[in-house]
Amino acid sequence: MSRPARRPGALLGLGAVLAGAVGVAIGLGIGLPWLAKDGVSVVSVAALAALLGGLVLVAAGAVAVVRRVPGWWRLLAVPALLVLAVLVVYPVGIALAATVVAPTAVGDRTPADVGLAYEDVRVTAADGVVLAGWYVPADGGAAVVLRHGAGSTRTAVLDHAVVLARAGYGVLMLDARGHGDSTGRAMDFGWYGDADITAAVSALAKRPDVDEGRIAVVGLSMGGEEAIGAGAADPRVAAVVAEGATNRTAADKAWLPEEYGLQGRLQVGLDRLTYGLADLLTPASPPTPLRDAVVAMAPRPVLLVAGGAVPDEVDTAERLAAAAPDRVVVWVAPGSGHVRALDDHPEEWAAQVTGFLDTAFATASAVR
Repeated sequence: MSRPARRPGALLGLGAVLAGAVGVAIGLGIGLPWLAKDGVSVVSVAALAALLGGLVLVAAGAVAVVRRVPGWWRLLAVPALLVLAVLVVYPVGIALAATVVAPTAVGDRTPADVGLAYEDVRVTAADGVVLAGWYVPADGGAAVVLRHGAGSTRTAVLDHAVVLARAGYGVLMLDARGHGDSTGRAMDFGWYGDADITAAVSALAKRPDVDEGRIAVVGLSMGGEEAIGAGAADPRVAAVVAEGATNRTAADKAWLPEEYGLQGRLQVGLDRLTYGLADLLTPASPPTPLRDAVVAMAPRPVLLVAGGAVPDEVDTAERLAAAAPDRVVVWVAPGSGHVRALDDHPEEWAAQVTGFLDTAFATASAVR
């Protein structure tokens, strides 16, 4: 076979590999999460079919390419095609997982199960999305918006609510939009956090048991990143506690090339592609980078809680603290995994968080 005859076949094979990689990304980013959370459904079956079809296309395309590569170049063709497939699957799969989110049901537990009196509440965001949740009334005028992480609901933060409520704070737990009983479309990079938390702060400010000058936000994982962003966007937020925050935009890891050279540049490139795809797949706009948000919160304080067993959390906390060392406090929970600090160190978590909030609220009252 002549060289000109080989080229079209190789190009078709390469196209099959790329199309197949997209199918695999659909299956991994949508099919498996939807199957785990929503069971067998039209979405999960279709996405898993895309996964199987994608694997077939990748294999067939790879064979077609390798057969048409001359000589010893074939030895490089297979790893090159695998790298190419990964470079498609990674950003597309993550972007899809964050923007095409499976329904997440509220669990059976309520605040009553942990000894708290509460109200069922509904809060309407500026764009009309209705956020469902619970409110535990304040005993002393200070209140907290308590945010759960990606892929969960308000039931995930009930144990944290107990600690905060026992300290006398009002606690508002809302399902993020698209999660639990809230309406709207979910976005698991937390890009709707500013809008949701602003609505929550407005709801608290109207309550007779809450002093509008003493409202803070406490968030876990995605909720922690949302808390930081909302603190910058809404001057009514007196303080922020963020546990397990790492990144939610490519800009949050822009420092990687300085520390890791070529590897860091490759990671930043993948991140830019991932978050760029996510931006195309969601109506939400990319939020303020975490470092910029921390700086913009001045003069209000921030407590960052990092799991000692999660290097990315510790590194992020230290970098954010370096941006505003006079206002940012870091507590590294020894040996803890992601958002496990309360489980592993309950007394210290309570002391760190409530002590920080007490001081922040006292300062806010003095300023007023």
